[in-house]
Amino acid sequence: MSESARNRKGLRKGYTTGSNATAAAKAATLALLTGFWPTEVTISLPNGEKTTMKPVECQLDANRAYCCMIKDAGDDPDITNGALICAEVRRLAQPGILLQGGEGVGKVTLPGLGLQVGEAAINPVPRQQILTNVANALAEIYPENPSFLQSHGLKIEIIVPEGAKLAQKTLNPRLGIIGGISILGTTGRVFPYSTAAWQASVVQAVGMAAYNKVQRVVLATGGRSERFGMQLFPELPRVAFVEMSTFTGPALKACIKQQIPSAILVGMIAKIVKTAQGHMVTPVTDNQVDFAFLAQICRQVNAPNELTDAVATANTARHFLELCQERNFLLPLQKIVEIAHQQCQKFIQKQKGSMALEVILVDFDGKVLAWQK
Repeated sequence: MSESARNRKGLRKGYTTGSNATAAAKAATLALLTGFWPTEVTISLPNGEKTTMKPVECQLDANRAYCCMIKDAGDDPDITNGALICAEVRRLAQPGILLQGGEGVGKVTLPGLGLQVGEAAINPVPRQQILTNVANALAEIYPENPSFLQSHGLKIEIIVPEGAKLAQKTLNPRLGIIGGISILGTTGRVFPYSTAAWQASVVQAVGMAAYNKVQRVVLATGGRSERFGMQLFPELPRVAFVEMSTFTGPALKACIKQQIPSAILVGMIAKIVKTAQGHMVTPVTDNQVDFAFLAQICRQVNAPNELTDAVATANTARHFLELCQERNFLLPLQKIVEIAHQQCQKFIQKQKGSMALEVILVDFDGKVLAWQK
């Protein structure tokens, strides 16, 4: 998906909770260690960009610095827009950085989220973003002492004062994240789009591939899936890759209309499961994962009873994946991909189309778990 497709006229991009937490943590670190508050702070984003934010509600004493950033979601309808995302930084006797979640940051109580049970709901990418930018702050303050953290320590606590209230408007309670919101973001930016605009841009991207006489189009369910697809098919031109988001059906329909000979769907577990359930549009807040369906898949492939019972009460699609991996029994994953392939083929036939199709399930590191041709 091109940047221009994401950033249509009149729509303003914003910043994730992860970027705001990062800016607050870096500003507080600078203040604590220099004794002065920066009027603004520049941070790096996971996508390689840089941005500048202004700290508010600043508090400082000899051992503690606390400040907040005002979350700006741009023109995206985000319940955290305008919320304070804050960080408190304290000196520690032990060396290194201790990153924790405080008031208003949810705590993980169920498996299947890619975080340990009991941890704060600070996702891996923003967690690394915070640590990297705080390290950058230390390098700015102590350029002559690159080993500062080997003899000194900092405790960073991310705080969202209204987080517990905001979380009630999210999926967090259902996912077993209690007490607050999650600190999220894989790119650092929030890209505004209406459903209609995004779907139109998917159709446009397929049309561009056809215009360039691409014979194989890779339909990816997200930015990471697209990147993993590029690694799997390095011989294909950039225009062959379409980030279709939730719009599996419209993307396939566009391929049929443009007479694309071959399509490859690359996705992670949640989108593949929903596709196997027959959903050709798969928004996060709808078409929820059916764990009874997944348990039945386990029975079909003669999975151990222990695995089947665990899947029936799983928390997320990712939890289902982890349960299969923990028991080294991956047949349910292959079966899910086969069924997703069948559902897509049925959709293609219903559109009176003809097109070669492959479905690939990748894990969160890009490893291929199942492939159906």
